[in-house]
Amino acid sequence: MSTAQTDLTNATNDSRAAFRYPAFTVFQIARCLVVLALEMQAVAVGWQVYEITKRPLDLGLVGLAQFLPGIVLFLAAGHVADVFDRRRVLITCEAGFGLCFLLLLLLTGYRVQSVAAIYVVLVLLGVVRSFSGPASRAILPHLVPEAHFQNSVAWASGIFQLATILGPVLGGVIYAIFRGPFAVYLIAVVLTAIAVGLLLNLKFTLRPRAKSESTSSSSVFEGFRYIWREKLVFGAISLDLFAVLLGGAVALLPVFAREILQTGPWGLGILRSAPGVGAGIMAIVIAYKPLRKNVGATMLWCVAAFGFFTVLFGISRSMIFSLLALFMVGATDMVSVIVRGTLIQVATPDHMRGRVNAVDMIFIGASNELGQFESGVTAQWLGSIPAVILGGVGAIVVTALWAWIFPELRKVDQLEFKKKT
Repeated sequence: MSTAQTDLTNATNDSRAAFRYPAFTVFQIARCLVVLALEMQAVAVGWQVYEITKRPLDLGLVGLAQFLPGIVLFLAAGHVADVFDRRRVLITCEAGFGLCFLLLLLLTGYRVQSVAAIYVVLVLLGVVRSFSGPASRAILPHLVPEAHFQNSVAWASGIFQLATILGPVLGGVIYAIFRGPFAVYLIAVVLTAIAVGLLLNLKFTLRPRAKSESTSSSSVFEGFRYIWREKLVFGAISLDLFAVLLGGAVALLPVFAREILQTGPWGLGILRSAPGVGAGIMAIVIAYKPLRKNVGATMLWCVAAFGFFTVLFGISRSMIFSLLALFMVGATDMVSVIVRGTLIQVATPDHMRGRVNAVDMIFIGASNELGQFESGVTAQWLGSIPAVILGGVGAIVVTALWAWIFPELRKVDQLEFKKKT
């Protein structure tokens, strides 16, 4: 074995390699704080809106309000991430998140009982997220060497899930203790302020980027063309889109917590955190034992399992069984997240990562926020339990169809960087 091969093997086997690089650690701490704040806010807004209206449809509109700005702005957001300093873009976005939390704080402090006002703030939140997502993902490959990139994706996913575990629990508990969302929004403002401070001190070596193209329709739409050409990438992100779009049960958790499982905001926080616990543990497992063989087939089986456990959650009447089902929902979904995230980053030239990631963020947003809207509408028509069960079945059907339509997915054996030519 050559020296280069030995170094690559040692790099692959170093389970905590990403943390050797201070920029990666600082960036992940800042990102964790922001996601923590966003998750706390999500629990508070969900419970606050449902307390005001008592309608599942309004919970769906919470997701729609955050998704629509991404549809309008994702092309511009991707181009901004490729043209401007990504660190400065991120700092501006984190400050924008803090402003949105401050607006929710003021609405609560002045006792504004209007969901319309809350939706306006959520639209602003969606605008910020549109620009934050592509820049955040495009900057990650600059923080660690290529040999450690899959490890960094696994740890970044795990840290993200840690925030999604703690955020809902803290949000629900604080909401219950202080009998309202005011304290939740206040803490969210403080967390984003700390994150901005960390990013202001973030230092890393920017790898040379190809000269930016002009801002034209041809340049801006290149992300779409790239994904369409790369059928493997297209198959992976579209699978996630339709599976999570149909199988997402998170939007209806306030209904299940209050009406079916007979619990309060603290229970809602625990339910929202359960998928994060499963996903976080799976991310750590993959960081220590990377996916080396039959990656595509493993992803497909896990997406099908995601749908199966969603069905089990829908039929559950037990808090413990519901938590176990949601735990497995998160664990199986994390496999798809890591495979898709690694594929997109390693296969995309750096000078267009912002645009490609912007398109992928639309797929993610559609599967999450638009999925919340779909769940809310379906629950309004059919009831919450049938909506979740049908969504889980739909995710299983979509997985079977994608395994047939995209044989490339079944045949992926390993996740590797494309050779530069």
